Amino acid sequence: MTTFEGTFAGVSPPLRFAVVIARFNDLVTDKLLAACQDCLKRHGIDVEPTGSQVDYAWVPGSFEVPLVAKQLALSNRYDAVICLGAVIRGQTPHFDYVAGEAAKGVAAVALQTGVPVIFGILTTDTLQQALERAGIKGNHGWHYALNALEMASLMRQLRSDLPSA
Repeated sequence: MTTFEGTFAGVSPPLRFAVVIARFNDLVTDKLLAACQDCLKRHGIDVEPTGSQVDYAWVPGSFEVPLVAKQLALSNRYDAVICLGAVIRGQTPHFDYVAGEAAKGVAAVALQTGVPVIFGILTTDTLQQALERAGIKGNHGWHYALNALEMASLMRQLRSDLPSA
């Protein structure tokens, strides 16, 4: 029996990531990005835009995230794509459409491309809840980066250790 598990450091060649960030609700997404970068950096990833390990793509809102995530995943340049956004419920059904389509889109990109695509789009009822998840009571951006590290290394391991179909 073989057990496959992702690791968080020491992968060679170094892992490459793309991060897609929604500008809408940037009070929240900026905090998610900062924690994401902090986690990657503490795990030995060069997060500087001038570096070679992480590229950043800014989009208008969470609805646009999957399209750009798919283009990045299809480029074969990245071991994982991290999607960051925040959809906060308002007084209309707009929240349901944006949150649902963003979630379905991100999942579809991962399944269609075989590249880990991390769903880091907060869906909350209030701005306060979003801020709590982006720094006041911990920051989910850190966890999204950890998920990306683990999945990227796991997929690399699976690709090299499993026989081709």
